[in-house]
Amino acid sequence: MFEAVKGVIEKEISPLLAMEGGSIELVSVEDGVVRVRLTGACAGCPMSQYTLVNFVEATLKDRVPGVKEVVAVDDFRDKWGVEKICY
Repeated sequence: MFEAVKGVIEKEISPLLAMEGGSIELVSVEDGVVRVRLTGACAGCPMSQYTLVNFVEATLKDRVPGVKEVVAVDDFRDKWGVEKICY
């Protein structure tokens, strides 16, 4: 399922997000739950949850059988401007 999700993200979802200055990274797929990281203009955007559910999740559910949910993970390195985790 990981490869199928990755393919849809790369071919259908990522190009459209890029048109608005955003980006998406596939983090993991486990038991039908897809974890992604929204970056670029999508990171911190007030509409990111809407985009996640109504575009990303809807597209993946339509194209990849078995996808139950799409969840955004937050990378604290981006949030706090930290380049390294360990010093």
